[in-house]
Amino acid sequence: MIVERRPVGVVVERRPSNNRWEPWVWRAVGVLPGAPETPPWTVLGEAGGITTYYAGTAELVLYEKETETYKPNVESEMPSVYIVLRRAETVSGYELLLATVDVGEAQAHADSGDDLLEAVPMPDPVRSWVAGFVATHHVERAFYKRKRDRADPEALATGPRRERRGPRGPEELDD
Repeated sequence: MIVERRPVGVVVERRPSNNRWEPWVWRAVGVLPGAPETPPWTVLGEAGGITTYYAGTAELVLYEKETETYKPNVESEMPSVYIVLRRAETVSGYELLLATVDVGEAQAHADSGDDLLEAVPMPDPVRSWVAGFVATHHVERAFYKRKRDRADPEALATGPRRERRGPRGPEELDD
């Protein structure tokens, strides 16, 4: 199996919330190609109550058999990297779980409802890398719709005898 990996740095922001039970709203705002030498959860800037953090490094992983899910993403008008943050007992309250370009994997995390999922713009170097991988390894597969097995009507007609329980006890049913 052919697998390629690339590190990306993830940038998130924290802004004040209008919710009295959640003081902050967190969201991923970008990815940086490569792995910066910055420690995770380093403050990159503050302005107007919004704090921007370098959340850490995540690894984008591409598998040759999954190009069918990368292709529509990389060929779209706005290709995206999907960032998944998960609640954790940390200073920020979140941990960087993963970054992916696989739309299906992102959808699986969205369906769980426990993770914070954000689509951020895919940087040009990452887009070139993913597009090259798809061009090299993608194989179009014909759609195959499986036909259901037809029921045997004779098997249904000669089924076992049934019993019905009523107020006076069991009695046999004739078909």
